[in-house]
Amino acid sequence: MRILVTGGLGFIGSNFIRFMLNKHPEYHLTNLDAITYAANPANLKDVKSNPRYCFIKGDIAKEDDVKNAVKNNDAIINFAAETHVDRSIADPENFIRTNILGTYMLLEYARKYEVKRYLQISSDEVYGSIQKGSFQETDPLHPSSPYSASKAGADLLVEAYHKTYGLPILIVRSSNNFGPYQYPEKLIPLVILRALQDKSLPLYGDGMNVRDWIFVEDNCAAIDMAFKRGKTGQIYNIAAGNEKTNLEVVRFILEELSKPQSLITFVKDRLGHDRRYSLNTTKMGDLGWKTAFGFEDALRRTIDWYLRNEWWWRALSRQSARGQ
Repeated sequence: MRILVTGGLGFIGSNFIRFMLNKHPEYHLTNLDAITYAANPANLKDVKSNPRYCFIKGDIAKEDDVKNAVKNNDAIINFAAETHVDRSIADPENFIRTNILGTYMLLEYARKYEVKRYLQISSDEVYGSIQKGSFQETDPLHPSSPYSASKAGADLLVEAYHKTYGLPILIVRSSNNFGPYQYPEKLIPLVILRALQDKSLPLYGDGMNVRDWIFVEDNCAAIDMAFKRGKTGQIYNIAAGNEKTNLEVVRFILEELSKPQSLITFVKDRLGHDRRYSLNTTKMGDLGWKTAFGFEDALRRTIDWYLRNEWWWRALSRQSARGQ
């Protein structure tokens, strides 16, 4: 099978490509990525020479790029997205362009070239916040930020292409991922790297916002299973049942690094900040999926990866210093 993976130089996309190449010797993967600030060619430098891997630089919101990339592929898995909530609040336009227009462009050429499977990678944030219980796939969407609104809009487009044109689609909505190669604007790598440098750790509000954390390798395995076994037209929630407050996560990292808790600095809360995310994953369990990593072990693995791969994150720091 030939699969087009979009956004494959990003955090989850690069981990997924590596996972699929290792697990499925019969698959050929093409990676379409625009190489924006959070995409990093170094994320896949170990697979560059793999004959079953091909990279194309291109933008999912540009018709010619999509047309050329989709052709001759059997399936599309769309990771490409702008994802950082703070950036979406400051400047929503790129999120609308990439997450909605880009998804539309992929759907159009998936339809024209009659791909056999289209899998949209979405987010738990499309549901909004929940005080008690867990969201099911049939619950209404109540996004709180321009980022989550753009992802919700993309999901609705994907469903519409299934209902209107019969496009064979799937949607997965994953909880907060962490692991190797995550761009250090997200909470866990940000805290690890700032703590290593004895810098203050800004934490929104009272730090009691709850997220359900999943190790990226577990998420990749779940996406793979949904892709292979999921029923066309369905949505699948992916989460690991690791609900932690942001403050708990930060304190754990500081303890593992033997850094003082005094590095924590509480700052003014983010606009529209969701209090708690929680997903019901019964449907994924029915497919036979379960996690392989416990939260604390996976977080220790992640911390160790950043400790052993200073070459990776130091290069990002130099790029930021140059304004790239």
